[in-house]
Amino acid sequence: MVPVRKEDLRKLVSETTVEIYEELTPHLVRLINETKQDASLTEAQKQDEIALHMMGYVKSCTNEIMIEVLAEILGLEE
Repeated sequence: MVPVRKEDLRKLVSETTVEIYEELTPHLVRLINETKQDASLTEAQKQDEIALHMMGYVKSCTNEIMIEVLAEILGLEE
């Protein structure tokens, strides 16, 4: 679907955002769980690692959302 109005674009971006966040969330949860169980890290280091995982997650989601929306608009294939 090529949006022709801002509302159409907003809907496309919102739907894509939900899909991407749901798709990438299990990976984030796994990373967080692994970090929490890492006995070689202090609690402060664990919190730092988790913060880095979260920032990476948001960056990855943002990149994928832009790629997916642009691919949809431009009619690009895999």
